[in-house]
Amino acid sequence: MAGNNYDTRSSLSGITLETVQWFVFLLASAVALPIVIGSVFQLNFTEVAGLMQRTFFVVGITSFLQGVFGHRLPIMEGPAGIWISIFTVMAYSEVAAGKSYAETLQTLEAAMIWTGIFLLFFGVFRLAHRVLFVFTPFVTGAFLFLLTVQLSGTFLKGMLGVQQQIEAILVDQTILAFLTFFVVIGLSFFGKGWLKSYAVLLGIVAGWGLYAILIGSKTADSGPAPVPFALPELWAWGMPSFNWSVIPLAFITAVILLSNIVASVVAVSHSIYGKPSYTYSQLNRGSSFLGVTHVISTMFSTVSNVSLASSSGFINLTGQKSKQPFLYASLLLVVVAFFPPIVAFISAIPAPIANAALLATFVQLMGLGLSNMMSEELNERRLTILGISFLVGIGLMFIPSEVFQGMPSIVQNLISNGLLVGTVLVIVLEQLWRGSPESQKRENA
Repeated sequence: MAGNNYDTRSSLSGITLETVQWFVFLLASAVALPIVIGSVFQLNFTEVAGLMQRTFFVVGITSFLQGVFGHRLPIMEGPAGIWISIFTVMAYSEVAAGKSYAETLQTLEAAMIWTGIFLLFFGVFRLAHRVLFVFTPFVTGAFLFLLTVQLSGTFLKGMLGVQQQIEAILVDQTILAFLTFFVVIGLSFFGKGWLKSYAVLLGIVAGWGLYAILIGSKTADSGPAPVPFALPELWAWGMPSFNWSVIPLAFITAVILLSNIVASVVAVSHSIYGKPSYTYSQLNRGSSFLGVTHVISTMFSTVSNVSLASSSGFINLTGQKSKQPFLYASLLLVVVAFFPPIVAFISAIPAPIANAALLATFVQLMGLGLSNMMSEELNERRLTILGISFLVGIGLMFIPSEVFQGMPSIVQNLISNGLLVGTVLVIVLEQLWRGSPESQKRENA
């Protein structure tokens, strides 16, 4: 099968139900990370609600743009895991260097814009597919493994109720968080039909309900009630603060994000057509519009979005291969973002519950990383590359960011991020250390 000839259901009721299912999937995938960012940057309830509103709007509009003009597949655009990692690292390193959280967010805006420019450049000049040779399953698996290791600490702290001012574990919140975690895991692995399809959403609803009953609901303490209708705010974090130190970080992030486009397009095209089906032109368009959506995300002060390969799992579970309901659901999410009371209600999800649901989704991501690494023989060369990269990358994750204060900013932003350092080491060592001709023949056999 080729082109956009998806299986479709022409009836209005069928399209409506498929649109609702896609909308719930978009909502469940977008709702947790703004709460995590709000916790890391100590945003108040009103600020988190505003971030949630902007996130819904950006997820909807960027998913629609990619579906119509970019790679043209029903793939959700959602907050990127690698950007969550960068946000978390810089929340500590920049503040330790004397910057405020507001100044740090403005620096991150600049980093996301530079990354968008690089991605747009790769796509427009048809360079995206030319760097894909470095992203072997071995490299991609190592990246996914490092990503889950780094973010697991952030999510686990959120589950335990440990914030920057609160060092003690909050037992009641922790119990509910782990209960949510196991509900999501249980439904994901043992649930059938819609129970499995909406495991994350059902886990959040169950955990939130118990939290409200046993601990109490989070509400805006002194802020005014949200207006019935409002447009998402532009530059809510202030204008970007450009400095040269973020350019290397942005370039490396842009290159790594190219592998994300390939993984998503391959996975979803396989779900639709029964086999991976894509063109270099499609990948270059995807890169171009990923650059555009990075700039859109920055303008609305949200974490930049990327194509989520988890969309293929949704398609496999539901059998929904039509792009039309996906586009309708994306636009519906944009419309919901215009009504702050609805967004404020959703943003009241307690941080421990949101973190628990996210950590549960990373169980499968960790498994995907391990299976990718083991898809090729782990010989002595590859094990040594992994050993060096993981020891250095994971080791940097445990080093306090303040120890890098004496270094130039351009070095701080790179070397203090264990995810980036570990991934770059895997790529460089994999390309430079090719092994003997005999071993290469065995690896390629």
